Amino acid sequence: MPELPEVETVRRTLNALIKGKQIEHVTVRLARIIQRPDDIQAFAHLLAGHSIIDVQRRGKFLRIVLDGLVLVSHLRMEGRYGLYSSNDPLDKHTHVIFHFTDGSELRYNDVRQFGTMHLFQQDEDLLLAPLNKLGQEPLEPSFTLERFKEIVADKSTKIKSLLLNQEYVVGIGNIYVDESLHRAGIHPEDSAKSLNDKQLDKLYQAIVATLTEAVNAGGSSIKSYVNGQGESGTYQQQLIIYGRKNEPCSSCGTMIEKTVVGGRGTHYCPNCQRPSVT
Repeated sequence: MPELPEVETVRRTLNALIKGKQIEHVTVRLARIIQRPDDIQAFAHLLAGHSIIDVQRRGKFLRIVLDGLVLVSHLRMEGRYGLYSSNDPLDKHTHVIFHFTDGSELRYNDVRQFGTMHLFQQDEDLLLAPLNKLGQEPLEPSFTLERFKEIVADKSTKIKSLLLNQEYVVGIGNIYVDESLHRAGIHPEDSAKSLNDKQLDKLYQAIVATLTEAVNAGGSSIKSYVNGQGESGTYQQQLIIYGRKNEPCSSCGTMIEKTVVGGRGTHYCPNCQRPSVT
């Protein structure tokens, strides 16, 4: 599933591709992608004639801001956008097409068909599901060390599970939680409240550094992720722990192990990330 760095990269490329374009009409080829409104004809009718003002991101969601409307799009596991000419052949997995007045088309392709789209009046989306319960953005200036400590304080939850919980911090995702915990030398099953100030400081710095590096590298193309221009990310070449089971840790040479935390496959070094003594 695309995580914050991948969605941020898609946001940036889409802004360069579609900002300022006017929608002439919309074709929906798979109704279940459209979650709001629940009528695909109403969805298409509401969008016709509107222009794209900006493409923003909230957590792992794209916010396509139009003049008076906001389209909230979640890519889920395999969703991707691309800009095409109206003459280009259609892929069988293209489910939604935004036809622009200049003859170009923004096409949403989703092999797994898990992606969603919700259409709202302007700013209404931030008050309603799926965005209304999202937590702190980790790359915003408001994500300070003090704010991070407030989020973590007194919680008995395993630190990995807490960081994956979108109601606390948004968008980090499985890959980047594993990378951040290894960089900070913290075991993924340590409880959040067991971490001392030094550990929290290291983890905070690790989260910000890891996500910033990943965004600068265009995200990680572990499976099929590409940005809005069809380009793969390169951060997977820099991963030091995720996906490296039974490989030597780059820091100490100990073989990397894999376990399950909160239902998610979890990579860690048993030497660099020793459990806290409680």
